[in-house]
Amino acid sequence: MAGTSGSSPIARRYAEALFALADEARALDATARDLATLKAMLGESPELRELVSSPVVGRDDQARALVELAKQTGLGEITQKFLGTLALNRRAFALGAVITAFLAELATRRGEVAVEVSAAQPLTTPQQDALQATLAKRFGAKVSISPTVDPSLIGGLVVRVGSTLIDGSVRSQLSALERTMKGVA
Repeated sequence: MAGTSGSSPIARRYAEALFALADEARALDATARDLATLKAMLGESPELRELVSSPVVGRDDQARALVELAKQTGLGEITQKFLGTLALNRRAFALGAVITAFLAELATRRGEVAVEVSAAQPLTTPQQDALQATLAKRFGAKVSISPTVDPSLIGGLVVRVGSTLIDGSVRSQLSALERTMKGVA
């Protein structure tokens, strides 16, 4: 997978396998929507993050919980089975990285630039559209945005395109100000 150089080998392997399954079933778009939903859920739910990362939760319980969550959320059968397999193989901790790798590969194959955007609050549709247009102009290509919420940013955005990081968050501005003030004192 060309567009996933920054992810772990485990995440790449699982993303490749899921991509192949979804492609074979002609369900790439549906699977991408499912994964975007899961990514948003991971960002919003500390309980879900704990479930996928806890070594204390048994693999069978973890698989049952993830599959049930996927069913209740209305995620497709491919995604449900994939979550169960990931948990049974004790790889649920890599779910976020697998999602990122899958979405990046899909964007690459479509000739899009995959962009991860973190904001202090959820972006509205008009905000996402404006950001997408601005980034498309900057990178000269269609842009696929993968938004996440990170309240610790306080405000602003952090945009990651491949290895390029654009940090316009209030948190980083305050940190820079603090470093400057320490240098003066």
